Amino acid sequence: MHADNFSLARYFDRIGYAGPAHADLATVSELMRRQLYTVPFENLDVQAGLGVSLAPEDIADKILARGRGGYCYEVNGLFCMAMQALGVPYRYVAARPMFYPARRPRTHMALVLRLDGQDWLCDLGFGSYGIRAPMSLAVLDTDIRQDMDRFMLSREADGVYVLKAWRDGGWQNQYGFDLSPQEWIDFAPANYLNSNHPDAIFVQKRVVVLHSERGRAILVGNTLKLVDETGTVESELDDGAVAQALRERFGLASA
Repeated sequence: MHADNFSLARYFDRIGYAGPAHADLATVSELMRRQLYTVPFENLDVQAGLGVSLAPEDIADKILARGRGGYCYEVNGLFCMAMQALGVPYRYVAARPMFYPARRPRTHMALVLRLDGQDWLCDLGFGSYGIRAPMSLAVLDTDIRQDMDRFMLSREADGVYVLKAWRDGGWQNQYGFDLSPQEWIDFAPANYLNSNHPDAIFVQKRVVVLHSERGRAILVGNTLKLVDETGTVESELDDGAVAQALRERFGLASA
């Protein structure tokens, strides 16, 4: 993915990265963490009744110039721009969220990168229980700890990979995907659904997530959760406190 207003220098400045610009696993892993720690997952434009543009230049402007975040297509789209600038091969994957009671369409977008001769799942846009580092598609049915979280990749008989997270004392499916070819334009219907359909969680509620080395801050509606290895602290905020939390905890002034 290319945008005329994207540059690695601007991207590195936005995420606070001062390391080498190498097309290797170590660099990509650090970039992924730095972006997760500085660019929030958020749906404030949807909540404000604004459209979510998938134009690469609009994504770069929103996140790099205006200091905003975005949801999966936007934050993963920005990461694609960085990967292309570094020369890292990648593909888009259409993923089916699997934690809902009923079967859902493939409305999530993640990435598979080619690094060191292997395919790696990278995803900076799954919100609260998203991975924090690339996961090798060759390492299956293995408990992988990433900071305070635990993840596992499995592969079903039909070739679908399933990302699982350890939650509430057991493995819970997060989403499934395969490696069928996807183009960027293929995500336009899912983006429209997520930003307009009354059943979409992003239409129903404000959702903002920012990861840190210690854990993550999650704002859903007016409920703020601070999660780290010691547990979860939850509080209900009034509108003034929400605005303060968006500024001070998530680095977001407004939509």
